[in-house]
Amino acid sequence: MIGGRRPLHGRKPADRRVRVERPHSPYFRYTGRNQLVAKAAAHEPKTALGRTWARIRKIAIGRPLASEEEIGERLSKKKALAIFSSDAISSSAYATEEILRVLVLAGAGVALSLSLEEAAAISVLLAVVALSYRQVCRAYPSGGGAYSVSRENLGALASLVAAAALLIDYVMTVAVSTASAVAQAYSVVPSLYDIRIEIAVVAIALITTANLRGLRESGNIFAIPTYLFLGLALSMIGIGVVNVVTGQAVDIHQADAVQNGTEGLGLFLLLKAFASGSVALTGTEAIANGVPAFQPPEAKNAANTLVAMAVLLGVLFIGITFVSDAYGIEPTVDGGQTVVALVAGTIFGAGSPLFYLFQASTALILFLAANTSFNAFPRLAALLAIDGYIPRQFAFRGDRLAFSYGIVLLATIAAALLVFFGGDTHALIPLYSVGVFVCFTLSQIGMVRHWSRHRERGWWWRAAINGFGAVLTAIVLIVVASVKFADGAYLVVILIPLIVGAMLFIKLQYDASRRELAVRRDLVFASPKREERVVIPIPGVTRAVIQAVNVGRSISEDVRAVFITENPEDAQALRDRWERQLPGVPLVVVESPYRALTGPLEAYLDVLDAAWPPDKTSPITFVVLPEYVARRWWERILYNQSVKRLRSALLGRPHTVVVNVPYRREDPTLFERTPVADSGGSTETPAEP
Repeated sequence: MIGGRRPLHGRKPADRRVRVERPHSPYFRYTGRNQLVAKAAAHEPKTALGRTWARIRKIAIGRPLASEEEIGERLSKKKALAIFSSDAISSSAYATEEILRVLVLAGAGVALSLSLEEAAAISVLLAVVALSYRQVCRAYPSGGGAYSVSRENLGALASLVAAAALLIDYVMTVAVSTASAVAQAYSVVPSLYDIRIEIAVVAIALITTANLRGLRESGNIFAIPTYLFLGLALSMIGIGVVNVVTGQAVDIHQADAVQNGTEGLGLFLLLKAFASGSVALTGTEAIANGVPAFQPPEAKNAANTLVAMAVLLGVLFIGITFVSDAYGIEPTVDGGQTVVALVAGTIFGAGSPLFYLFQASTALILFLAANTSFNAFPRLAALLAIDGYIPRQFAFRGDRLAFSYGIVLLATIAAALLVFFGGDTHALIPLYSVGVFVCFTLSQIGMVRHWSRHRERGWWWRAAINGFGAVLTAIVLIVVASVKFADGAYLVVILIPLIVGAMLFIKLQYDASRRELAVRRDLVFASPKREERVVIPIPGVTRAVIQAVNVGRSISEDVRAVFITENPEDAQALRDRWERQLPGVPLVVVESPYRALTGPLEAYLDVLDAAWPPDKTSPITFVVLPEYVARRWWERILYNQSVKRLRSALLGRPHTVVVNVPYRREDPTLFERTPVADSGGSTETPAEP
């Protein structure tokens, strides 16, 4: 125990008092014998720079949250719909346009007559996928979606393929949603087209900051624009349908429509339109990946939210396509208005307050659609990190219980993609949706095996649903990959094996290190009997060196200092002083005519090992490095560069332990006295170390 009751004696013989000392109380609380829990004060930085940075972080992302506060960060169904469904729901703003841009190649009349059938077919696929993932939510409440399902039922390789495809798709979701949001903005203000990339990068930075604040706060931020878009979009569709039924809908004339009628209508064109419109399904799996983020009962709430999302997306997608067909709306050339903006202008009136409000809400929800990935990507990365397939720091939760490393990585890659592709939605679309259909297919195949293995009540019809979905999504995957291959989908086909290979390599490294560090559970370890020796590389006689020597003496009686120099005269002067001030500690002088430092020291350690009797176990060599700790951050570049080189060279050397001994100048007046220089090239002060 730290502290305790300490008896005190007064001036008189019978005067007795007890002082209760609790030096730990500001920083720790006891939960058992030799078991402490750190309080918030224990995490506060000690330096001025650290405290300043902590204040900046607190303003930007909020105060740090304790682990037990995690349950308070869980999401209600309303907030979860805004966070996890914004990607899928917002895709209705550009999915119709992607269908029309393909079909218009066969003529405007063909595009308008077949786009509704294409949207209906995609909506049927959406219903099948949503029903399948609803079962995933209940069967795998720990989250992970396709990765967790494939890992348990199809093996490690299939699960890594699913994970790689999902990671790519989440990155593409951020890039495509942000680019589309900027397109909605310059549909209203054309001058924004020239700064579209800058707007996109700033938007990603803001979304990143919001997600670093944690789930609950990002839900509060994103709920308003999501529900505003839903209300206005449903109102727009409702008014449009009424106009069509009452005969008030008339074709509009577009001077900036894209050139059409350059190709004949064929199966390939129909399939390409279907593949382009299938971007509407991206984000469907996000809820199944984030089940643990829901309030209890997690699985039930997630499944119900998934159904609500699928219904809303289907209504919006078919409704916008129906209204755009009825009014004869065609896609425009680059830099022109989007299809959904033309629909809103036609229904609400171009220049009306409702038109501007709808465009603002559409741009906002598309910006925030990236938030689906910002929640799903880090959670999937954390699962992969726990399983050892990516660096373990991705499983670390930041101050606000968010997976900070995954959030920052996603933002960085997505911003780079936007810059590389010039913020063009249509250039990014071909890379989109291929990965998600890989996940859909693997997930549903895995669920078929899950039901056949567990055989719960009603397993046969659940397996039938997943089996039908697996066949359907596999067919769509082949279609999407083939028709988009030449347009850029080949990059995804190449990237998935590369990412899987990298994850397998990381797993091999972690497994190898675990085997090397493994300790048998039946072994009991007594005090070590292996001989030890201490080698201290020194630059001269300084307070830091004296402290390092004292530390070395506490480790072993076999202590020697090594002075590596290119000047024999300095070596002799130092030896005279060393033998006078530190008797009993041998000084080995190594002349280095080639002015090297690490090489001669490593060679000296090798010689020590070679001189050890071959019939005895080699001793452990402790290399104690004296290190001066600078007071200010900018001073650190002036000190310890040689120490850093030695440490880097010696780490990993067999039966060698590198010990850093930092010397801190605690008393600011310690060196204020006049220094006395000696012939050994070092500086001393009258004060004793």
